[in-house]
Amino acid sequence: MKILVINGPNLNMLGIREPDLYGHETYADLLEKIRRHAEKSGTEVNFFQSNHEGDLVDAIQGAYGVQDGIILNPGAYTHTSVALLDALKAVGIRTVEVHITDVDEREPFRKISYVRAACEKTIIGHGTDGYLEAMDALTGGKA
Repeated sequence: MKILVINGPNLNMLGIREPDLYGHETYADLLEKIRRHAEKSGTEVNFFQSNHEGDLVDAIQGAYGVQDGIILNPGAYTHTSVALLDALKAVGIRTVEVHITDVDEREPFRKISYVRAACEKTIIGHGTDGYLEAMDALTGGKA
């Protein structure tokens, strides 16, 4: 199975950005954690991160016919981007939405997720382990 992990704006700043909310684990640490988990099931994992909405749309579209699943943390675009929703609908790839923090317990605007309508599951508030849970959901728990 091939899974593309897409991270949106500011996720490259993990370990630096608001460590009281997001922890001290760096973005490089996160990628290594996901790689190790993927190896357990023989899952091929690829990564993409951008602070630019159009680049995220391009990554989703580029996954068509190439990837079997997407793990998506759209960051702040969760709450604003119909473009990401439309891209997910267009490609029809199984997608799990992930958020490191419990967005439902934060500012009111964070309760809105445009992408959720195109995702088969949403994992919130489980820290970076949420990515591993998302992979297990896509692989049938084989990792």
